[in-house]
Amino acid sequence: MSKQIRKTIAEEPFFSGLEESWLDFLADNATDIQLDANEIVSRQGSRADRFFLVLEGELAIEVPAIQGPTLEVQRLRPGQILGWSWLIEPFRWHFQSRASGPTHLLSFDGEAILARCEEDPAFGYALLKRFSTLMGQRLESAQRKMMDQWSPAGFA
Repeated sequence: MSKQIRKTIAEEPFFSGLEESWLDFLADNATDIQLDANEIVSRQGSRADRFFLVLEGELAIEVPAIQGPTLEVQRLRPGQILGWSWLIEPFRWHFQSRASGPTHLLSFDGEAILARCEEDPAFGYALLKRFSTLMGQRLESAQRKMMDQWSPAGFA
């Protein structure tokens, strides 16, 4: 385990309150990655088998359009998490994401973490509570942005 990754995870509010052994496990299943500007992290509809913690830079969360420009729903900054799709079937990304500029992330192995969730229900429940909150926030943000950008007459 990388001691730096373990330290980084332990200091992040998203992981606050998790047992030490769970933090160790997460660190063992995390990889430090660097992205260039405009590098795609996830494609809507593709297989989701990981999640990410933004350490430096920004990720743009987008909804690709059939025609016209992509709709940017949100920007994730340091300390924010990308991805819950690894946790829930059918394990497909709901949004596209890309690096807005040079970006530094931790990438977590969702398959290994999901297997541990199944084996250890307390660990799984602790993560599910955190990711459920994240899902609600992300979907609310997407809904607001879509209504602002695409608000047809008669819709509230």
